[in-house]
Amino acid sequence: METVLLAVNGTLMRGLELNGNLTSVGANFVREDKTDSNYKLWSINDEHPAMLRVEEAGVKVELEIWEVPAKGLASILLNEPPGLAIGKIILEDKSVVLGVIGEPLLCKNQLEISEFGSWRSYIEQKIK
Repeated sequence: METVLLAVNGTLMRGLELNGNLTSVGANFVREDKTDSNYKLWSINDEHPAMLRVEEAGVKVELEIWEVPAKGLASILLNEPPGLAIGKIILEDKSVVLGVIGEPLLCKNQLEISEFGSWRSYIEQKIK
């Protein structure tokens, strides 16, 4: 396995602060996509999001899918904020890819932003 698909939902997305962590390891943007409807999204101190899979009352979260050299995956994870990890994400079409998820403790006492459907929509609303 020379490359893996990685779903990102926050500051790793195109045009955002940590996108260079993807491009610096040779990752290539593949497409925009969404999770299935079993996820929630939180703003972590308005610095980055954290996404969790939930049993009920979830939403579809907007994502970007990137093709990442397998040997670059560790570098990306090491440069993510504490409390974020790589896990398996279920996409809208029920396929499964690796993706950035948050630890439940990270989301405790943080602002839930699931209603916005994406980190980008949330930060654009904050600018207005």
